[in-house]
Amino acid sequence: MSDKTQTTDEELLFEASDGIGIITLNRPHRRNALTFAMYDRIKEICLRAGGEEDADKLRVLIFKGGGDAAFAAGTDISQFKTFSRSDDAINYEAMIEAVLKGIEQCEIPTIAALNGFVTGGGAAIAAACSIRIGSRSVKLGVPIAKTLGNCLAIANLRRFVQLVGPARTAHILLTAQLIDAEAALQAGFITELHEDKEAVETRAEELARSMAASAPLTLKATLMGLRRLQEATPLPDDHDLIQMCFGSADFKEGVTAFFEKRPANWQGK
Repeated sequence: MSDKTQTTDEELLFEASDGIGIITLNRPHRRNALTFAMYDRIKEICLRAGGEEDADKLRVLIFKGGGDAAFAAGTDISQFKTFSRSDDAINYEAMIEAVLKGIEQCEIPTIAALNGFVTGGGAAIAAACSIRIGSRSVKLGVPIAKTLGNCLAIANLRRFVQLVGPARTAHILLTAQLIDAEAALQAGFITELHEDKEAVETRAEELARSMAASAPLTLKATLMGLRRLQEATPLPDDHDLIQMCFGSADFKEGVTAFFEKRPANWQGK
């Protein structure tokens, strides 16, 4: 890659070269758990990519994780310590949805190069990308029934159902188990499986170069058509479900137990 431009925000790295952008979630000491600022930066990059104001003239965008342990382990749980009002959870889910829609509505294809833990919000980011490939170390899931006691917004339920089907989605969420790379491939969450992180990232760049040399209007029409299919059925309201979980004593207990490194004492309240 040549003619490289790069911006560094330490926790989220962005570089662009020859029409290919790379976003690196760069908090390996926290399994690349995302802060609100990182989410904002992702949305900003995706909304600009491929548009008239895109100085890098991007044709493809790659997402990857820093370090060897994870793509991303979801939202940094410390971000939830400030939640005190019932609207905090609604506002949080609205913020997350704006980021995921920013990825889905990106003018150009997005590739998730997955390695290690792909959980919670990290799995949602991957689900919002156009293509997902992974290494044999992938561990995919949303174990919130064992960790925080919150819930997925219905928009994210739809993303997972459209990728892996309702039965597999139910299994992942209700058992809170992580599935391995072979199961993720079999389920259709990832479409290619490679030996290790290096091989995945090499293949992601290979795919990106191939797509960057393809007919841009064909790619754009494909992305837009798939998006219209995804959004053809309106989503039901889920504010009551979000407030029930995020506003519960159980959620507060889940956050406390996480930082105290102990099992949560669930009360169903």
